[in-house]
Amino acid sequence: MTSIKKENFCEHDVKKLENICQQNYSKISVEVGAKHVHLPQTGSMYNWEAEDKDPVLDTEPVKGMQSGDLFKNANIDQIHKTGKQAQRGCEESSDNWTQRKLSSGRSLKMGNTKLSSKDTETDGQVASCNSQKLKSCNSVSLTGEQEEGDVVPESPLSDAGCDACISDLGGPGKLSKCQSSSGDSPAFEKESEPESPMDVDNSKNSCHGSEADEETSQFLDEREDINMSKSINKSFRIQYGDAELESRKSRFSAKGCESFEEIDNSVKEDSLHTKSPGISPTLSSECKGAKQSVKRDSKITSHFMRIPKVEEKSRKEKCEFKPQRPGRKIPKYMPPPLPTNKKWFGTPIEEMRRMPMCGARLPHLRPSANHTVTVRVDLLREGEVPKPFPTHYKDLWDNKHVKMPCSEQNLYPVEDENGDRTAGSRWELIQTALLNKFTCSHDLKEAILRYNIAYSKKWDFTALTEFCEKVLEDAEAQHLFQSILPDMVKLALCLPSICTQPIPLLKQKMNHSITMSQEQIASFLANAFFCTFPRRNAKMKSEYSSYPDINFNRLFEGRSPRKPEKLKTLFCYFRRVTEKKPTGLVTFTRQCLQEFPDWERSQKKLSRLHVTYEGTIESNGQGMLQVDFANRFVGGGVTGAGLVQEEIRFLINPELIVSRLITEVLDHNECLIITGTEQYSEYTGYAETYRWARSHEDKTPRDEWQRRYTEIVAIDAFHFRRFLDQFGPEKIRRELNKAYCGFSRPNVPPQHLSAIATGNWGCGAFGGDSRLKALIQILAAAEAGRDVVYFTFGDVELMRDIYSMHTFLCEKGQTIGDIYRLLLRYYNEECRSCSTSGPDVKLYSFMYNTIESYADSTDDDDEEKGLCFED
Repeated sequence: MTSIKKENFCEHDVKKLENICQQNYSKISVEVGAKHVHLPQTGSMYNWEAEDKDPVLDTEPVKGMQSGDLFKNANIDQIHKTGKQAQRGCEESSDNWTQRKLSSGRSLKMGNTKLSSKDTETDGQVASCNSQKLKSCNSVSLTGEQEEGDVVPESPLSDAGCDACISDLGGPGKLSKCQSSSGDSPAFEKESEPESPMDVDNSKNSCHGSEADEETSQFLDEREDINMSKSINKSFRIQYGDAELESRKSRFSAKGCESFEEIDNSVKEDSLHTKSPGISPTLSSECKGAKQSVKRDSKITSHFMRIPKVEEKSRKEKCEFKPQRPGRKIPKYMPPPLPTNKKWFGTPIEEMRRMPMCGARLPHLRPSANHTVTVRVDLLREGEVPKPFPTHYKDLWDNKHVKMPCSEQNLYPVEDENGDRTAGSRWELIQTALLNKFTCSHDLKEAILRYNIAYSKKWDFTALTEFCEKVLEDAEAQHLFQSILPDMVKLALCLPSICTQPIPLLKQKMNHSITMSQEQIASFLANAFFCTFPRRNAKMKSEYSSYPDINFNRLFEGRSPRKPEKLKTLFCYFRRVTEKKPTGLVTFTRQCLQEFPDWERSQKKLSRLHVTYEGTIESNGQGMLQVDFANRFVGGGVTGAGLVQEEIRFLINPELIVSRLITEVLDHNECLIITGTEQYSEYTGYAETYRWARSHEDKTPRDEWQRRYTEIVAIDAFHFRRFLDQFGPEKIRRELNKAYCGFSRPNVPPQHLSAIATGNWGCGAFGGDSRLKALIQILAAAEAGRDVVYFTFGDVELMRDIYSMHTFLCEKGQTIGDIYRLLLRYYNEECRSCSTSGPDVKLYSFMYNTIESYADSTDDDDEEKGLCFED
């Protein structure tokens, strides 16, 4: 860096100035360090799909901390602004001190500078102060964890204690714990601890993980002022040189230091922030903020602007292709300011269409070539358990139907009296094993392995054993073995009398629906628990290798702290359905589209939008089409170690798990629609902090087919290993088509379609850009004739960005085709030739400025237009 010649200053004055500035800097830095611990990190993205956690966040939150407490009547932007003002004061003092040292003739190096003993001492005070505050914050968080342990929750095995528990836990579906996301998660197929947010098992389906909800790239959250600071910095270098830049940089210190520091550390530091669906960050996120502050202020050079190297500058200039007429400056558009205290923007959620109010009357339920109905439709009555159809069991053992445990073709090698091996009925062996009395988890394990002897040395029952012996109280364990498990055995063994019709497999390229009763589903799930389904355990390539796991054996293995909470949630379901038979129906529909919109020529305008940082899809999206951020193997790691958005939904609505029995892996033009499932549990937390909270009584009304008005669509996002890949034309088209497949209902008029309740689809382990994905879903919904209700899961900044962009596009009269072509242009100009990991110009900034410059250039020649919207 530049070295400044010594000016004619008095040595006495120089030393005096140094001492004064150094003391002021130390004082201000310590004060800011002390305050920063208690400032919430607004503008961060609280990740709803996160698996690899920061150690600081791996603690329980303080008891009773809910979204209402933290966000209620809070002017978040002002809080953040106050913190930044304090920090700006610190940085300005630092720059003044630096400037005077430069003037006194001291040579300063911007990167690897050896600090004087005074500098080091001052820095140590700042770090020490912040470190003490951080320890204090951690101790508070741990105290909260201890207090939470004193609460006696409702048992999943009985209704006792429910009233006492409700007062201590949050509302239904609310999350009370924050998680951190890792930036470089392997494929959704491979997330979680060693692998994926789904599973830790290395079986054939270990890749079955679900899409993590909210993990964002380190390149998403840079502000407009960062780019502004960089451009100012460049212009100073050109006009005045390095020395002049040093003397003028204090004017831009607060923003400039921040911008260069973020760029410098974007690869080294995990820039993903905590988030929980429907809840604000807890103290653990504040601790993380404190930790980052200590790390950032640990060097005195952190307070100075890092001037890019010449090679970095030239590399970035290669990446930035900005067509611009010589002498004409492209205007930088800034969206109008929004109120700082609003929790939502857009159309009021009460005005959005919901079922049943917007729905058309259903036709009479009857089976057809593309709709299998497994009950007597003529005897269907409200409040009555549906009768199976046909009356007697009919079996089909082929590659088009589920191979049932009770099939006569389900044979098992057995030895006769003479020691000869013959083929016996596996169903008879299953009945004999399960009808034995269970007194402990070992008895259950032995029973399951009797008809799965090939896996006796492979399957691990550690999680089940520890759940029964260490997690459950003695009375609960006794109730489990004496009441719930025997009732589950009866439910499983009734399969041939409850499920009498062959169940077709929903294979790829099929458009087919299956409607079955909740009782039939309960029998299927009981058999899945006891691992009775044949041909579904092979880990190598087999006839079912393109299907998800259905047997629960992987749920019983390992020592993951997630497993006990999963088992609590599922036992709550089994207790409920064995105590009182459910009376409704559920429909599973595989939809495969062959024709998609011509996105580039679409003339449709955007539909209405409601966007909020509060609430959850399942709690606030009732009556809407609710999006499951799915893995292509539906259900992800629900039967393994996975515990993010998709797995949690499958646990609290366990009837969704049956889709894994019948649904082949989804192709790019396919989705799965499930209508009528019931919610049986409420929960708190997410991933490692997930906790079963209490039993849930679902009050959702039923339609004419006796299905709950709960429609869930499973759409799997593409997994991007490189951030820039998702901006390619073919990838944008793929995601648009996938979302459109899930949102579209051919032959249904738009006025009868409910709004879509969605969020940060594909933005977790799959590496999606949340702002791009929001835009893609808005375009697909508009093309399908639906409104959008978008949940950002605690991310206030994302809420404001999405609303501002939607409003801007609507005001400018942009069509779907206009916006699609703008996305293609962004790729061509900012991404295709970019040699860095992410473009310097963010998507929304590019869209704002390009549309605005096009509007300004409408009076110019056609050859000089900034954007061509016509073919």
